[in-house]
Amino acid sequence: MEKGERLSWWRGEDWWTIWLGAIIIAGAALGLVSSVPKLPKWYGNVADALPSNLILPLLGLGLGILVLTGIAVWSMEGRVGRYAAGFPFVFLLAVLAYAIGNHTTLNHYGVNDIIWALILGMLFSNIFGKPQWLKPALRTELFIKTGLVLLGAEILFNRVLVLGVRGLGVAWLGAPLAVIFIYWLGTKVMKIKSKELVATVATATSVCGVSAAIATGASVRAKKAEISAAISISVIFTVIMMVGMPILIKAVGMNPNVAGAWIGGTVDSTGAVVVAGSMVAQEAMEVAAVVKMLQNALIGLISFVWAVYWVTVVQRDEGGERPSAMEIWRRFPKFVLGFMGASLVMSFLFLPGFGQEKVDSILTVTTALRGWLFALAFVTIGLDTKFSELKATFSGNAPVKLYVIGQGFNLLASLILAFIFFRNF
Repeated sequence: MEKGERLSWWRGEDWWTIWLGAIIIAGAALGLVSSVPKLPKWYGNVADALPSNLILPLLGLGLGILVLTGIAVWSMEGRVGRYAAGFPFVFLLAVLAYAIGNHTTLNHYGVNDIIWALILGMLFSNIFGKPQWLKPALRTELFIKTGLVLLGAEILFNRVLVLGVRGLGVAWLGAPLAVIFIYWLGTKVMKIKSKELVATVATATSVCGVSAAIATGASVRAKKAEISAAISISVIFTVIMMVGMPILIKAVGMNPNVAGAWIGGTVDSTGAVVVAGSMVAQEAMEVAAVVKMLQNALIGLISFVWAVYWVTVVQRDEGGERPSAMEIWRRFPKFVLGFMGASLVMSFLFLPGFGQEKVDSILTVTTALRGWLFALAFVTIGLDTKFSELKATFSGNAPVKLYVIGQGFNLLASLILAFIFFRNF
């Protein structure tokens, strides 16, 4: 039994990610937090990456995150001093990752803060090691899961249903089919030993890249090196697809709406989907963005299904006995409930109660904080990942082969669905 599971129900780490997410959303709704420091895009002059007028706001941001997460750490462990001592360094690396990732060219091609957070973390730990004073601050799960709860708030049902059945047909039929195919391929055909790695790659390929990899990795308790591998592969191929798909679409003269649905159903990153769609046509971009949003809405459900499948099938006791309902609940990653709850609250309480403009202002704050929490999480993943572990994960290039074949299936399935649902749109 894990440490968090021995604690009172309200003191476990999974529950604290829900409490923190709720506190942040409530703070934004009440106007207690009205803005979050945003580093600018830059090109050429390095000094433009971190303007001096943002130093104090960034210090305030770091202090705010430290206080919130520190309360959770204190509740779980009864002390917070060692965490507070190491946190500033983790936050500093996150700021550097954001600054580098905001370089105009790098950001355009999807080489963003998440990738740089991983790189900076791995470079430091593999060159200098992992100091004892830093270890208590490596709270990957706390950062990731709180960020995922905030991500749930961004899934608004009124936006999800813009394209009606057509959009649902492409996003909600194609993604589950691809997840099932890739998992079957990896475990049954390619015989990849780590089912956690296969599940993480499958969802990253089929749904939305980084966010899906994070959520699935947390649900199936994948190793940090496995999550890093899935994200690295996804980012590399996202760049290739973002550039290559519009060229192919224009060459064959594909219908813009079909093209947009195809792009939205296959390109892993939301930002890359918008860029690729805009390279085809305005209508392609609009359709692509909505289809991708529909796929994003599946993150919570797919994470839930993975979690239940893992505790009832993959993690069965050696005796083969099916775990009881209480055992399933004990092992179940509670942050998934926070993700779903945040979406429901924003869609059915805040939206009708406050209106779209107020909800958008709340999401401006929560989305920015979610980005910082993800950056902190990937700094800590990098700090916890050895190059030797990453090399072992890529043994025989199995994850890359799995992604390529799986994405090939995803491309074909999404193209067929896009043609069926959007050829007369």
